[in-house]
This record gives sequence, structure tokens and C-alpha cells, in this order.
Amino acid sequence: MESRQLYQEVILDHNRKPRNYGRLESPTHHSEGVNPLCGDHIFLDLALEAQTIARISFEGQSCAICKASASMMSSVVKGRSVLEADRMVEGFRALATGQASAEQMTDLGRLRVFEGIKDLPSRVKCAVLPWHTLHAALHAESATTTEGDADPVPGSA
Repeated sequence: MESRQLYQEVILDHNRKPRNYGRLESPTHHSEGVNPLCGDHIFLDLALEAQTIARISFEGQSCAICKASASMMSSVVKGRSVLEADRMVEGFRALATGQASAEQMTDLGRLRVFEGIKDLPSRVKCAVLPWHTLHAALHAESATTTEGDADPVPGSA
């Protein structure tokens, strides 16, 4: 199957049936992510147990790319340590901006379906927002954005 077709199918599937969608009861960590450029606005809840992501969920209003990215992210980081999740955040950001190393590409596994997003600069922020929000939640930041210093594609506004 062509990678573009696979990408479209994965995005549509996770947009229609997002995994881990909703709010957690009694989260230990929470953050809000905003992409003012396209209007994506998500809320991420985490429950950490012994520095491991035991439970994770998200909700909000977002485009299909953002929702699919959040859905896949929530599935792959569940059960991982904070350190592993932080490495995945960096790896996904590198993937989305076309700067991923071979090791990062291997570590990202099925998330590599987003590799082509680097060719759509206006959509990179959509794919990266859930990952920025995860990083913020893990580091006790109540909110984050894809603008300013956090902009994954400087000069794209």
C-alpha cells in the first residue's frame, strides 16, 4: 500500500474512532494545548504511577490530523516511563519536521505514518500539538501552544 494512502486511512480511522478520548477521573497531571493558527484546542489528562503513564486521555476540538496524532500518541505512551515519553516527544517532533535520526525513526514504529507531514508545513503544528501538550503535562505546565518559542516550523505563520 502506498504510504500516502496508508497515512490517509490511519488519519481517518483515528479521527472517526479516537482511542483514549474523554476525560480521566482524578488525573495526576493535566495540560491544555492550543494551535491558534488552525483552531486546534485539546485537553490532556494523565495519571502517573511510579513515573509511568498508567492512564491517559484527551478531548477537545481539533482537525483530523491533530485528533489522529493525539489518539495514536495516547496509545503508544500508555505504560511508558516519563523518560521514554519525553524521548518519544522529541522523536515525533523531529519526524514531523523532517529531522529524525534513523534511531528515532525506528523508535517511533507505527507513528512513522506521519513522516509525510513534513511536506505540509501548515499541518505540522496540527500533528505536533498533542505531543507538545503531553510534554507540558509531564512537566507540570498547565498550557502550551505551537506558537512563539514552541513553534515547530518557525516562519510558517
